[in-house]
Amino acid sequence: MSRRLVVLDVVGLTPRLLAHMPRLRAIAEAGFAAELGTVLPAVTCSVQSTFLTGEPPSGHGIVGNGWYFRDLGEVLLWRQHNALVGGEKLWQAARRVEPGYRVANVCWWYAMGADVDWTVTPRPIYHADGRKEPDCWTDPPELHDELTGALDTFPLFTYWGPGAGLPSSAWICRAAEKILADHAPDLTLVYVPHLDYDLQRFGPSSPRAAAAAAELDAVLAPLLDAARERDATVVALSEYGITDVSRPVDVNRMLRAEGLLRVYTQAGMEYLDPWTSRAFAVADHQVAHVYVRDPADVPAVAKLCAALPGVAEVLDAAGQAGYGLDHARSGELVLVAEPDAWFTYYYWRDDARAPDFARLVEIHRKPGYDPAELFFDPAAPGAAKRRAAVALARKKLGMRYLMSVVGLDAGARAVRGSHGRLPADPADGPVLLCSDPAAARDRLAATDVKALLLHLAGLAREAP
Repeated sequence: MSRRLVVLDVVGLTPRLLAHMPRLRAIAEAGFAAELGTVLPAVTCSVQSTFLTGEPPSGHGIVGNGWYFRDLGEVLLWRQHNALVGGEKLWQAARRVEPGYRVANVCWWYAMGADVDWTVTPRPIYHADGRKEPDCWTDPPELHDELTGALDTFPLFTYWGPGAGLPSSAWICRAAEKILADHAPDLTLVYVPHLDYDLQRFGPSSPRAAAAAAELDAVLAPLLDAARERDATVVALSEYGITDVSRPVDVNRMLRAEGLLRVYTQAGMEYLDPWTSRAFAVADHQVAHVYVRDPADVPAVAKLCAALPGVAEVLDAAGQAGYGLDHARSGELVLVAEPDAWFTYYYWRDDARAPDFARLVEIHRKPGYDPAELFFDPAAPGAAKRRAAVALARKKLGMRYLMSVVGLDAGARAVRGSHGRLPADPADGPVLLCSDPAAARDRLAATDVKALLLHLAGLAREAP
């Protein structure tokens, strides 16, 4: 018979932040804390997939939060289908030992279509007239009304965007508590994003980071109590640590200036043209995949990228293999930023020609990650908030609207925290806490997490 597990992915948790989180720290005091190695890129989708499969990105194929889908000719970020993740998942390994093993996934990524028993994941309602309403997707479908009836609608606009904050993490934790109480899964996976927000906005050295950690600790307390009441082993871990940054690196603008990246224009707006570009980058925090159409261009593009201020490493195929990132989805080159730098997705030269989605919270249309979405336009925050108020009024009247609140260069230069590189200091890297002292060790690799969880569940004899 397996032992019950509750696994909390507390995004951005580091040993430094634990000083402000007494309830979470108590897990380690009763059990143990271990330094947790991560993978390159140290971003959510890649690291979570490694935790759940025991494979590096070269094995499971999740080379970032998004990539260039060569067979579609499109850059796509934040996909949701579990079939994108290769390798044997944690619950599949558990069911080889205990066929009836029951699993709940509360907001870990690539949730849709996963062969688990209960799933909750953010999923807006996209109306035909362009309106977007907060909601979530669940499996089984009736779980949706069970959760929203008890907790109200999933607060999507505090999950990401200028309003991102504590309510979304609180909703997720309360949903996990309800699933624990009503269904008693053997394994409950819970994704808790709150630390990501102010650490990227203000940097981990800011007092706001310590305040965010203390706020989240209070929100986690009832869930930790619920786990203890059900005699569950608790594991809290993090995918990465966030470090202070001050320099955005415009790799696509450099590639355009060199005549390698091409755009097409519609209605006066410029769009990245991946079909005809000789080279372009998919920016993902402190890592960027550079896709080079002609293999003969790779050495020249590598030389240009290496000379770009803010770039620390340029990884060709051999270099990617050294990090376990050699997969068909990876770019011909992978760039790693300097410790104080991060990559923008920007490719336009004149802000007046930026596409309209550049000023929106629009994670699925931008050909790269955009942390400026966490801010009301820093160049004119008052005006951005007034535009948001007008847009909300139009929305309530059933009219079309654009929530045009995100800054361009001004927004980028406001960002003070990022991640994606491998950590230089364990105090700024991820950590694993466990309530079971019998499994204690000083360090684990991300690829060891799956085996550790199977061992804690009593489904594997050997600990990693």
